[in-house]
Amino acid sequence: MDPVAGQDVRRSLPEGLGTAIRETAEDIAALLRSDADMDRRIPGATWSVGEAAAHLALANELMAALAEGHARPYGDGTPQSLAAANERSLAEFGERAAEPLAAMIVTHADACVTALEEGAADGTVVTPLGSMSPQDLGSYLLTHMLGHGYDLARALGRPHMLDRDRVELTLPFLLTAMPRVAEPRNTAGMNARYTIRLWGGGAFGVTLADGVVSVDERPPAGPDCTISIEPVTFLLMALGRQGQVGPILRGRILVRGRKPWLAPRFPGLFTAP
Repeated sequence: MDPVAGQDVRRSLPEGLGTAIRETAEDIAALLRSDADMDRRIPGATWSVGEAAAHLALANELMAALAEGHARPYGDGTPQSLAAANERSLAEFGERAAEPLAAMIVTHADACVTALEEGAADGTVVTPLGSMSPQDLGSYLLTHMLGHGYDLARALGRPHMLDRDRVELTLPFLLTAMPRVAEPRNTAGMNARYTIRLWGGGAFGVTLADGVVSVDERPPAGPDCTISIEPVTFLLMALGRQGQVGPILRGRILVRGRKPWLAPRFPGLFTAP
């Protein structure tokens, strides 16, 4: 069928993604504007609140530039190179005050969404975790903000902004990234078929064949192990913010299949992006 004259035929963002990105940025800004102690340390991390907020501001600016079609090399995709790039960017950027950083986080998130909605970047974009579609870049931005937004909320003793709907919108990025962050030491020689089901939401498949990881939007036929997991717990584990023992004890992870012993191995198959 030929496009209707005057009709916008560009690929749009997944429903709700633009709103989720903008609202998450505003939620993070509200945390910083609530008389935040910018010198407080992030639990379990080396960064302070001010450093984490500065990283978010810089990352959102980077994502906006990529969405606008600009090439911005940032590491080589390995965790070590990304950590080094993060430290270099923070060392070169001295802002640590709450209000300027809050404004930057919101402004750059909005600019990224606008560029994605307008189709500024054609084809694929080269991100810190490799090439992906502009739509997956939007999911990447949301995932990144949710991870660090959770850190900021914990540090400041405030409610976090993760929920089932936002987690669902991170799946396009996570499914793209998972094969790229597979941990060779733990996947070597492994053969297994997993189904991952989010409570009340989507499901996907992860297959290992002689240690090679592939991820599919559809679960495999006859999986060896099916992991059913509460969505926020899933994202926190995927981002390395939470272990599996607590969620298992609280009933937030349920396992079935002919090889249930494969479930505890699953988180270790990947390095958190």
